[in-house]
Amino acid sequence: MLRLMPVGDSQTIGSAGEHTWRYRLWQHLRDTYGGPFALVGPRETLYDKATDAPTSYEYADPDFPRAHLAGWGEGWLHMAPLIGDAVRAHRADVLLVALGLIDLGFYTNAEQTAENVRAFVAEARAARPKVRMVILPVIPNVRAESEPLFAAQVTLFNELLAKAVADLDEPRSPLLLTSPPPSYDIDLDTYDGTHPNASGEQKIAAAFAEAMWQGWGVGGEYVPEHGT
Repeated sequence: MLRLMPVGDSQTIGSAGEHTWRYRLWQHLRDTYGGPFALVGPRETLYDKATDAPTSYEYADPDFPRAHLAGWGEGWLHMAPLIGDAVRAHRADVLLVALGLIDLGFYTNAEQTAENVRAFVAEARAARPKVRMVILPVIPNVRAESEPLFAAQVTLFNELLAKAVADLDEPRSPLLLTSPPPSYDIDLDTYDGTHPNASGEQKIAAAFAEAMWQGWGVGGEYVPEHGT
């Protein structure tokens, strides 16, 4: 059983009524992996904008393993202290990590955020020494278009993230940095300049899927689902 844990912020937890990229990736692996697998983690809900709390189970299609470790407004800063216990409790083999935008937007600069990446990796490995990780670079959002300093922080962090992945990669616990989601366009692939719509979900799922396929031979090439 391959146990994958999605770890992320609002782009990963999603909100009421959405499929989420987690669902899209599950569909892909269901069709291509060829063995037993599960999405695991200590949380299952979506964010409910009406109540401003992660209390919704109103997935567009709830019939999939919905477990995750994601939170609206949570970043590397918040997840680094949580990841060890989550990995240990749910015996995660692979972490699918999409974090950083919220850190840079509200909490830490690029260098500080990169240090939290390293702390996260250390905590995950302390809990499960052979854990593997696939990490998504930060996707610039609408704020980056209007604030050059923020855009520069996103660019710098992605450079530091690539360096951290290269520095920390090791054979028993490999790290993969995905390519940026293919042809991602915040005007077409988000509903508000930040959060993915159906096509954005597909492209984020594709980034994780292609990294695992090309890097580890897990799954296959990503084919977007129709009728979304």
